[in-house]
Amino acid sequence: MIRIGNIDLGDFPLILAPMEDVTDSPFRVICKQHGADVLVTEFIAAEGLIRDAEKSNNKMRFEPGERPIGIQIFGENVESMMKAAAVAEAAGPDFIDLNFGCPVRKIVMKGGGAALLQDIPKMIRMTEAVVRSTRLPVTVKTRLGWDEAHLDIVGIAERLQDVGISAIAIHGRTRSQLYGGEADWTLIGEVKNNPFIKIPVFGNGDIDSGPKAEEMRNRYGVDGILIGRAATGNPWIFREIKSWLSGHLIPTPPTIAERISVVRRHLETSIAYKGERATLFEIRKLYSGYFRGIPDFKSWRMKMVTAGSTEEVLEVLREIEE
Repeated sequence: MIRIGNIDLGDFPLILAPMEDVTDSPFRVICKQHGADVLVTEFIAAEGLIRDAEKSNNKMRFEPGERPIGIQIFGENVESMMKAAAVAEAAGPDFIDLNFGCPVRKIVMKGGGAALLQDIPKMIRMTEAVVRSTRLPVTVKTRLGWDEAHLDIVGIAERLQDVGISAIAIHGRTRSQLYGGEADWTLIGEVKNNPFIKIPVFGNGDIDSGPKAEEMRNRYGVDGILIGRAATGNPWIFREIKSWLSGHLIPTPPTIAERISVVRRHLETSIAYKGERATLFEIRKLYSGYFRGIPDFKSWRMKMVTAGSTEEVLEVLREIEE
């Protein structure tokens, strides 16, 4: 049984990787219903939580059925991260997750996310400060290193464990790679198989099928995996992977009716959560995933992404049903 602190995650947890403007509460709930074991919020700026910013506070919202769930925070100031962790703890998650892996320029330029890979001592100080400031388990999500010349994750993982984190998730790319190229799981495996590492090690990067998940589990021995881009508009990926890992069964692809039902539910819950305008804008990037493999979907997709109202989207869904 894999645990974060005292939280049981099962034998090989599938974790929905946090993605900005994708893994909000409505989508997380759908992924949970289709087999995701652990959820994490979109990353939240520490300064926003300290200032009580509405957008930051809204990102912390979650439903009881989403547990176990972590609130992920990022920032460049140690004291701000401590204060933000306290705010996050008050929201009642199961753990606090520290983002030391986001490669996006606007985050890195401000000293957050993967920028901490250029200042490992500060990363360690920040982590220790947060661990000491909260009663919740603290986890870390990071990358292999800043670039190919600084593949420091084995040593970083040891130092993070020493200051008290309860688990580490590693994306198999450097910051310099962004999301390009192929994820390298070799160093993730080295961290997991390091005899000094006693905490769970979760792998992330390019997991898009049951066979690929099985390969990474068997080859590198990770305790669980994070699924990010492959889950975008495709909550069925969790069902597929679980089915494959449990007996090499290939699950039946979702029917048109299933897909439409999930999209309708996503629209309904998201509008209640953040309003129609934001929902229609953000859900556009998910339509291709929801209807992947459907013949001649392009024309319907264009109608959906240009729709100016929920009713227009629902009308397209009715056309697809026919």
